[in-house]
Amino acid sequence: MVLASRLADLRRIFECVCLALLLSSCASAPPAGPGLVDGKLALCPATPNCVCSEESGTGAPIDPLSFGSSDPGVAWVAVQDGVKALGGTIETVTDTYLWATFSSRIFRFVDDVELRLDSERGVVHIRSASRLGYSDFGVNRKRIESLRKLFASRMGSRNGG
Repeated sequence: MVLASRLADLRRIFECVCLALLLSSCASAPPAGPGLVDGKLALCPATPNCVCSEESGTGAPIDPLSFGSSDPGVAWVAVQDGVKALGGTIETVTDTYLWATFSSRIFRFVDDVELRLDSERGVVHIRSASRLGYSDFGVNRKRIESLRKLFASRMGSRNGG
């Protein structure tokens, strides 16, 4: 009897913690919409649910995808193929900018991935950010590292960045 009562108490505590986490993830205001800011990808907010290769502040930096002296057009197609292969939906694409969305399997949370082709430097800059919440448990960084591997294999190189 005491054990059953204790288990019921633990279950209520667990449910309250889960509810609090869910509500706190919805309490954050969504970031500004995708797009370039002064010709570059937007900086990440001061939360761990975003990575960006154009970081210069206190955000979460990540290396851009490198294609060196390879054809920028080939690199741009390769990165688009990689986004699609990872399950992304390309929302907007131009000659130098791409915005794609990814949805989580269970709760269908949407993350935004933005890419900017920098032909002069031989790189594709990346920004991947959750729209809601504070932490993403490393999902955005893992996604970009998976994209890096696909990009490298499509470009026929070993480093990819």
